[in-house]
Amino acid sequence: MRNAHHNFRELNIWKNGMKIVKSTYQISEGLPKDERFGLVSQIQRCSVSIPSNIAEGSGRGTVKDFTNFLNMSISSSYELETQLILVNDLYSLEIEELIKDINELQKMIIGFKRSLLTKK
Repeated sequence: MRNAHHNFRELNIWKNGMKIVKSTYQISEGLPKDERFGLVSQIQRCSVSIPSNIAEGSGRGTVKDFTNFLNMSISSSYELETQLILVNDLYSLEIEELIKDINELQKMIIGFKRSLLTKK
């Protein structure tokens, strides 16, 4: 199989994932203190998982391995999106811009994955 090594710090999907983490942490500051071990913990872990899986996958030896980590990253982004919708429903925090950023990142990861799979 083809080598899949990439410098994750140069990948736009990783950079955008890191921005989403920062935005998620900022939003979580607006949640009640009693959510610290509930939603706050969950959305923070979930957001960190997105760029972390991209980074981990970039160091794997094959395209198949890398795409598996990209799939996990996409899954975490859907999970985060769901949790943010819940945050908005429960606490009326402004999440629209972050949801747009997450949706854009989802498209970017899918496109990047497609490009990895079609490179010869």
